[in-house]
Amino acid sequence: MPIPAFLKRRLDAALARRGFERIASRLVYPWQRAPVDLPSHSGAPLPAGAEEALRADHPRLQELTRAYRELDSPLARDPVWTPELLATADLRQFRGDNPYVFQLRGRNLNELGYAVSYYCAGRIAEVERLQLLDRLEEDGLFGVHTFSIDGRRVSRDLLDSALELAFLERHLGISHGPVRTILDIGAGYGRLAHRGVTAFPETTRWLCADAIPTSTFLCEYYLGFRGVAGRPDSPARVVPLHELEPAIAPGTVDIAVNIHSFSECSPAAIDAWLALLAGKQVGHLMIVPNAIAGDGVTMLTNAGVDFTRIVLRHGYRHVASEPK
Repeated sequence: MPIPAFLKRRLDAALARRGFERIASRLVYPWQRAPVDLPSHSGAPLPAGAEEALRADHPRLQELTRAYRELDSPLARDPVWTPELLATADLRQFRGDNPYVFQLRGRNLNELGYAVSYYCAGRIAEVERLQLLDRLEEDGLFGVHTFSIDGRRVSRDLLDSALELAFLERHLGISHGPVRTILDIGAGYGRLAHRGVTAFPETTRWLCADAIPTSTFLCEYYLGFRGVAGRPDSPARVVPLHELEPAIAPGTVDIAVNIHSFSECSPAAIDAWLALLAGKQVGHLMIVPNAIAGDGVTMLTNAGVDFTRIVLRHGYRHVASEPK
C-alpha cells in the first residue's frame, strides 16, 4: 500500500530538521545500506598449525603477560588497550577488522574508498619507482579483509604499509645506502616490519616493540610465520618490552617509527618513549598520529592532548609532515 503524499512530506520535513533525507535504496551502495560498526574478519582458512599456536592459554602468551604485568614502567601503561578491548580481537584471525587495524569501519573504508586509495597510492613517485604495490603481495591470511582491484588483492595492511615505506624512502632513502636499523614502537602484529623486510631486504633491519603482551605474542608468531624473524640472522626481531632497554645500545638504531600508537598513549608514556629514544641516540623519528584533528598531521592523543611539545622537548625537530 503506497504511503500518502502528505505523510511523505511530513516525514521529509521532520528528517530535514535533523539533517537527514530519504534516498531510494537503489541509489546507494550495499555498504551504505548496512554500515559496519563491529569487529569482523574474512573467515579465511587458517594455515597449518595456526589454531594450535594462536590461543589465549598459550604458554608464551601467559609468560609475556606475567612479565609485562610485573614491569614497573610508564612504557607499559596504556589507557586504550584494556582487556575488554583486546577481547574484541580474535587471536586466530588477528589481521581482521579489529583494534589493530580498522578495515571496514569508517566513512571511506569501503570498496570505492579502497579503489581510490589504491590508484592514488600507485601514482606516488616512490611507490611507482620501487613498484611497491607489485612487490608487496596480499595473500588474505588471518582474516584480513581484501578487495579485488586492478586484478590484484588489496588490503589496508598493504596500502598503509606502501605509503609509510614510501615516506621513509622519500625523506631518508631507505632503499639504498648503508643498512638502517628501524625500531617500530607499537608494532602490533608486525605488519610494517614484514612489509619493510620484503621491500628492502638488503638495506633495512627491524626491531619490533609493543607495550601490549598480546601484540608481542602475535608479532613473534606472525614474523616467524612470514620467515623474517626467529633466527639469529633474521632481518627482523621482536623485542619484549622488559628486554628493550638492554637490547638497544646507544647509536645502534637509526630510525624509530610510531604508527597510530602514540595517539593511544598517555602523555607520560609518550614522554617515557621519547626519553628512551633520545637516550639511545635515535636520529630520526616518524610519527603517524590518529586523525583526531581531521588532518592526519596534528599530533593528538585520543583524549585530545597535543603531544608535539613532548617530542620537541626531547630534542627532535619537525622536518616534514604529509597527510597519509
